Amino acid sequence: MEELEPNKKYISWPVLALMDFVTVIGFDDLAYNFQSQGMGVITSWVIMLFLYVIPYSLMVGQLGSTFNKEGGGLTSWIRGTNGEFLGYFTAWTYWAASIPYVVDTANSLVVGLGWTFNGNASLQNHMSNGWFAFWTLVVFVVFIFTQSRFKHSLEVLSTIGGVAIFGLTVLFVFMTFAGLAMGGHIATQPFTIHTIIPKFNLHYLTTLGLLIYAMNGAELIAPFVTKMRHPNKEFPKAMIMLAAMTAFLTIFGSFSLGVFFNAYHLPKDLKMNGAYYAFQALGNQYHLGNTLLYIYALAEVFYLAALLAVLLDAMTRMLISDTGNRYMPQVLKKTNSVGLPVNGYLLTCGLSAFIMSLGIFLPSMNDIFNWLLNLNGIISPGVTCWVFFAFIKIRQDSEKYPSDYVFIKNDKTALTVGWWCLIVTAVATIFGIGPQDVVFASSTWWYELIINFVSIIVLIGLGLILPYVTRREERSTNGSAFTRLQWTGILAAIFLTIVGDLYLGGSHLTYNIHGIVALSVVGILLVILFGWKEHNLKVD
Repeated sequence: MEELEPNKKYISWPVLALMDFVTVIGFDDLAYNFQSQGMGVITSWVIMLFLYVIPYSLMVGQLGSTFNKEGGGLTSWIRGTNGEFLGYFTAWTYWAASIPYVVDTANSLVVGLGWTFNGNASLQNHMSNGWFAFWTLVVFVVFIFTQSRFKHSLEVLSTIGGVAIFGLTVLFVFMTFAGLAMGGHIATQPFTIHTIIPKFNLHYLTTLGLLIYAMNGAELIAPFVTKMRHPNKEFPKAMIMLAAMTAFLTIFGSFSLGVFFNAYHLPKDLKMNGAYYAFQALGNQYHLGNTLLYIYALAEVFYLAALLAVLLDAMTRMLISDTGNRYMPQVLKKTNSVGLPVNGYLLTCGLSAFIMSLGIFLPSMNDIFNWLLNLNGIISPGVTCWVFFAFIKIRQDSEKYPSDYVFIKNDKTALTVGWWCLIVTAVATIFGIGPQDVVFASSTWWYELIINFVSIIVLIGLGLILPYVTRREERSTNGSAFTRLQWTGILAAIFLTIVGDLYLGGSHLTYNIHGIVALSVVGILLVILFGWKEHNLKVD
């Protein structure tokens, strides 16, 4: 018999399913993957739901229940199964995966503002790559300085905005089918059974990561598993309800996009502007002009602004609070008089600016948006591998890791499913490095391939450098890895290099790419030069 605490507030399984649903899928996710796979994505959604999402969510349930006293976070799962260093490195990679996400959110906010003020996609025709990166950086700076004053209200507003976007997505699906019932026609022609079957080729493999990116995040609800009355019975029900709702939205939402867009000839900027095009087309069908477009644009801007502020604060605090003290430098944990981790914010802004600067060589604003989105389809699934790795570890020694909720009682079967999900995610991560939305082996394709590797190496590699900085702090008599002069030189070199790269990227100089490479090399050498010597060493 399960003992229930009489005064404890329990969460019901339908509420848990709804909480997870709002965070799992959105209208933008439908547009992103529709451009990648056309209407064939309908079959991909079905396959992913039953062979990946459901087992993934149920594994998260067991992990959350196993480590319920440690907060149920991904870092604590790895720390509990593999030790302090991997726990730290998991926290770092999870944080690093958030960098492209917040940059993508800021980019989307700039695009949303363009639609809100212009009512069309003209922003991409009038804004250079450099200016696009500049305004995205301005958005970062504004939210870094203002989010602390409105943090709690913005958490509520981002939730409301997320529900609003979800509601508009459901409305879009129902209005599309109502339009068809009143005599509307499907833009995708010919429409046959082959239309919804994807082509399983190399391009398909490169798009798997974006599918996983759209549907991962179930680990966020892990702490709530232990707040259910009967986890063993109720959590699977919640995940089945989640799968059913997600199936409805992804299948019928993707079909609805095929009603307004010819899947055989899609706009090149569908990932960036597809959601706005869709609501504009829906409004025109019902003779509402741009009314639905403006409603969606305002809801999107409202939601993205609140989400960005919450993300910038939450991801930075997560990094400095949920990592091992042996590996995280004290300089990043330093807070100001009101408790804000200012140096953590600076690191977030610096890496975000670096990621943005990599895209300034691309042909257009649309290419930057697509590349950054696809980068999320590499890094985010890569981090999700930690979830399956932790699950495999606890099922290899299930007696050592007891849990109120168990996914598949037979350990061998559970391990088979765990390895399946890990391999699929790893394959999607590796093939996701291959550029999408550009001509294979073209100059742009090769450039995107290079900056994909550069982004991964910098974001993940920095996590291996920070323990070295921590050791320098420990060897110093004043607890500082670098002197004030060294920090000034390092930060100035990084700042001037990024600003210089942004300027050259936004210009039309004939040899600007050579100038940026040279400037970047000089910047790296200056950082090494300023930070090389250790001062105030302890005497043994």
